[in-house]
Amino acid sequence: MRIKNSNFVDYVKIFCRSGKGGAGSKHFRRDKSTAKGGPDGGDGGSGGNIIIKGNSNMWTLLHLRYKKHIFAEHGEHGTGNHSFGKNGKNSFIDVPLGTIIKDAETNNIICEITKNNEEHILVKGGLGGRGNSHFKSSTNQSPRYAQPGEKYSEGWYILELKVLADIGLVGFPNAGKSTLLSVVSAAKPEIANYPFTTLAPNLGIVSYRNDRSFIMADIPGIIEGASEGKGLGLRFLRHIERNTTLLFMVPSDSKDIKEEYNILLNELKKYNPELLDKDRILAITKSDLLDSELKSEITKTLPKKIDSIFISSIAQQGLVKLKDLIWEKLNN
Repeated sequence: MRIKNSNFVDYVKIFCRSGKGGAGSKHFRRDKSTAKGGPDGGDGGSGGNIIIKGNSNMWTLLHLRYKKHIFAEHGEHGTGNHSFGKNGKNSFIDVPLGTIIKDAETNNIICEITKNNEEHILVKGGLGGRGNSHFKSSTNQSPRYAQPGEKYSEGWYILELKVLADIGLVGFPNAGKSTLLSVVSAAKPEIANYPFTTLAPNLGIVSYRNDRSFIMADIPGIIEGASEGKGLGLRFLRHIERNTTLLFMVPSDSKDIKEEYNILLNELKKYNPELLDKDRILAITKSDLLDSELKSEITKTLPKKIDSIFISSIAQQGLVKLKDLIWEKLNN
């Protein structure tokens, strides 16, 4: 089996450290006319934050694979004449939309980034210490102390990408998912006649009537036992969680279309039962091999309670009707 090197990375573990706060100053005013002036120590600057930021132009976490440690700047110390220290620069981590950030120790979800330019402070910098001028009082005219800056914060975090798409293609390897995406959109996924040609999700924008469009995701093929990690396992199942509608694809030459559909459905159920609440469509692919009599016979055996349609990506049969059905589901 030939495997293509992929730049698609959907899981990284990174170490982040914010900046520590600068110390306040213990300075007293001194100039040629004032030998013993009052306290004029300035505050220290706050340490920089580590900030997660959504970027709609990104589609992978590849840029973080080789940058495991991310640090923000420390705040500068305060000085005399009430001069405040400079705040440390924030460090921004750009991530694709659909990224979930978790605490690596507890596995708790901290935030989800779903909008362009959306920001979330992941690690807050330490506050700067106050200078001695803050502590002057009627009983203490010359405070000789100031606050130290707060310490930095640090920790390990997990970033997981779940592809954002309107419709996700679900099927066994070689069900024709990549071929469909290449025909109805400008996406150019790798297509070949062997299992797991698709090793990473491919996204395509599908044009619809009156200049409308929707996003379709070609997701690596499911095998029985995928929910336990077999095959590409959990690596691709997380991407299905983000899709509004699921298009199940089973080839017309399958031994038992209904059974194949049920296996796919069962794998989704075992991974996350909530996936069964999504709208579903069943497409019988490679239908250019069937005559009307065979289609009629197959129709009798198809699962109930799901819209089904016969399509052929190569012969471009049923694709307009499929798009109509998808649009109806997305806007129901």
